[in-house]
Amino acid sequence: MSTIPDEKECIAILKKAGCSSRVIHHCRTVKAVADAIAARIPGANKELVSAGALLHDLGRAKDYTILHAVVGAQMAEELNLPQDIVEIIRRHTGAGLDEEDIEFFEMPPGDYYPRTKEQKIVAEADNLVSDSAVVSHRIPAEKLIRKGAPEGAERIIALHNELSEAVGFDLDLIVRIIGESPLGDSPRHRHDREKS
Repeated sequence: MSTIPDEKECIAILKKAGCSSRVIHHCRTVKAVADAIAARIPGANKELVSAGALLHDLGRAKDYTILHAVVGAQMAEELNLPQDIVEIIRRHTGAGLDEEDIEFFEMPPGDYYPRTKEQKIVAEADNLVSDSAVVSHRIPAEKLIRKGAPEGAERIIALHNELSEAVGFDLDLIVRIIGESPLGDSPRHRHDREKS
């Protein structure tokens, strides 16, 4: 596939790969956040951002560890998706992984930092979504600090500040624009509510 897949095609790719409805809902929420950010950053390829956001967790069909980014990039390559999408998937974890992270997680050597506008937007949007709720960037940063990874937290904060400056406001406030649950309840929340 040499062209960027649209939303319907991306959802079909996720389903065919075996992603759960929860992962797909998460990806659609990340897309909503990423689209809102991309709309405010001149020169961002909005089509690429949307597809990259929808497909960023493709690897969760097979892997629920940090390696899902590597697995997802490999899956995207096997599907002949555009290289720009492959790189968004590979580089979306946190705000990038350094050599120490790569060695610790036994990842293949490579560059895992988001470098392009589109890669940064998707990584930031993913940091602003927990399951399917829009949250502050401080949530994933504090989680990394608790796990003993302060450098990763610093990278999340730096990326957040960079993109907040680019859009002209603190991106933690994006929740006021799109809401805490831009797609409504996630399948999990509906199930929990129905049980009670």
